[in-house]
Amino acid sequence: MKIAYLIKKNSLQQDPSIESLLASLRAAGMELYKVEGQLAPSTELLLSFGGDGTFLTAASLACQWGIPVLGVNLGRLGFLSENKVEEVSKALTDGDYSIEERAMIEVKVEAPEFENIYPYALNEVAVRRLGTGTLALDVSVDSEILPTYWADGILVSTSSGSTAYSLSVGGPICRPDVDALILSPIAPHNLNLRPLVLPGASKIEIRAVDRKSAALALSLDNRDLVVPSGTAISVSSAPFKLKKLVLGKSNFIQALRTKLLWGEDVRNTQ
Repeated sequence: MKIAYLIKKNSLQQDPSIESLLASLRAAGMELYKVEGQLAPSTELLLSFGGDGTFLTAASLACQWGIPVLGVNLGRLGFLSENKVEEVSKALTDGDYSIEERAMIEVKVEAPEFENIYPYALNEVAVRRLGTGTLALDVSVDSEILPTYWADGILVSTSSGSTAYSLSVGGPICRPDVDALILSPIAPHNLNLRPLVLPGASKIEIRAVDRKSAALALSLDNRDLVVPSGTAISVSSAPFKLKKLVLGKSNFIQALRTKLLWGEDVRNTQ
């Protein structure tokens, strides 16, 4: 098996646990190389060493090649990059893994700033103010016009992203296999507008206007750019999905309990 690996943090470049894992995989007959730019031909797997931010970068590379990504957690929370480094070698050599498919978001923007930008995201797409003014956000879903959002911004996330930025703005938690898009205002001024769960096939159109600034912030996962105020932004599910390698059996509820202390209560003794 030809395996690429991605390390972004300088502090991890000489990490002994990573070196030990790589040596173990090479001893098992696997070919490994470090990603410096694009992936090499015939690559079958991409290892992401770090946290969820590194995983998001790895996902954008892997999707372009149609190969799976395995996240090895050397960061903090680690919802996407959930595997411990000491678990990886045995699982890969024994074939104790499966592949989950995760929905991606596609973004289309009528702005020259968006040319040559990779238009896909795994977790979310966010439109946010740059200055101090409140945004007026005109949104439609499948050509049906919603009430204007007055807010600091708006967020469209996948089910995978429901435990990321979407959660921090009050969005619901969804299992990653739920086919849905979550539309959530960021710091809304009209308090009767709440997050909206939509079918994954929905087509969302957003046009945000900032009366105090000529520009807006647009982010796709961990990538940021600036677009003119009033730019039309189209958001929908991508025509492909990310292949995520999962070691052993995936347990989303257990991840919620251990990483978010979900339902933690002094009365729960189990």
